[in-house]
Amino acid sequence: MKSITDLFIRRPVLSVVVNLIILIAGLQAISSLNVRQYPRNENATVTVTTVYVGASADLVRGFVTQPIERAIAAADGIDYIESASKLGLSTITARLKLNYDAKKALTEINSKVSQVRNDLPPEAEIPTINIETADSQFASAYLSFSSGILEANQITDYLTRIVQPRLAALEGVQRADILGGRTFAMRIWLKPDRLAAFNISPNQVRVALSANNFLSAVGHTKGSLIEVNLTANTDLRSVDEFKNLVVRQNGDQLVRLQDIADVSLGAEDYDSEVRFTGERAVFMGVWVLPNANSLDVIKRVRTEMAAIEKELPTGLKGRVAYDATKYIDDAIHEVIKTLCETLLIVSVVIFLFLGSIRSVMIPLVAIPLSLIGGIFLMQSLGFSLNLLTLLAIVLSVGLVVDDAIVVVENVERLRHFRHGLEQVVHGVRIE
Repeated sequence: MKSITDLFIRRPVLSVVVNLIILIAGLQAISSLNVRQYPRNENATVTVTTVYVGASADLVRGFVTQPIERAIAAADGIDYIESASKLGLSTITARLKLNYDAKKALTEINSKVSQVRNDLPPEAEIPTINIETADSQFASAYLSFSSGILEANQITDYLTRIVQPRLAALEGVQRADILGGRTFAMRIWLKPDRLAAFNISPNQVRVALSANNFLSAVGHTKGSLIEVNLTANTDLRSVDEFKNLVVRQNGDQLVRLQDIADVSLGAEDYDSEVRFTGERAVFMGVWVLPNANSLDVIKRVRTEMAAIEKELPTGLKGRVAYDATKYIDDAIHEVIKTLCETLLIVSVVIFLFLGSIRSVMIPLVAIPLSLIGGIFLMQSLGFSLNLLTLLAIVLSVGLVVDDAIVVVENVERLRHFRHGLEQVVHGVRIE
């Protein structure tokens, strides 16, 4: 019975054509294979956050967390649920089963939360639902922006208006989020002693701010030759306007906001602070699309970042603080280096033991061709080039090298045996 190898031995042209097809398919796979740091998986987490301003942790747990938690528990695809209740905030985290459809789970959890929305306290805000996959937990690159002149909220405002849209528009970028930023906000620090002196409650201050800082489009009017849009605009635009806001009026007596509070233009919160090399900074994380090549995307980000740095305001510095693709790039270069060293060692060993240049050429062609064909199979099976598949390639190099040496040695042994047998037969015929 003839084996498949006999076909390629008897038809060398067919062998060359098949090898060329493997080579072309493998080179195409190398240029288009998705490069990532870790393999892609569907291990997702759904987080339900509900704000209940002023409520204690026990009140939040009893009236918000437990009803939502019971409703979410009835959804399909959930592995386990974690919840945390603290002052004014309820957080419920549902971890989905591995490779469960995240969109389906998000839709069902959203439906369950909507069913118990009317059972929550009316003062509680509408629950917000967010889904996070394993790929989105860490960005592929983090950018740092710092300044010794500008404040953090000024840096955040510049990044939001200028830098973030430019990075988010790059091909392959999923999103570019600002981390540790501080958004402009008017901070009103109430003075308890002054409130008590004027007999004003914090709720009265809130009502006054809501009533006097209002913006609404009420419609439009038009005549025969003109049309005018009407806007009810009472919004306040400066610190002085907020300070002069009338909180209460008793006849000729006016109590303004500056009489009972300190008013300043600051940030929405001061709960966190980001520092890079000891200097206060604002970070921006760049996430790559799951089907995009991380190396190519971050290369575009670096190119765009170089252009952004030239246009930054005076005193503002930007740099790439962390680049995850450097590790991937180093790993790929180490694999290529290992392959080259392996080919060199195999060539020297085979030449020393067999003494034939022809025998050396066989593994020099067979080993790279086998690995290139393996990369084409990785692409066909939907694998990506990541740290685990690179480790598998390194291990496969040893197997391919071992098989190549064994095959070459066996072929040489059979050739010498056949040559000796022919000499014996030829000698017998001469006698």
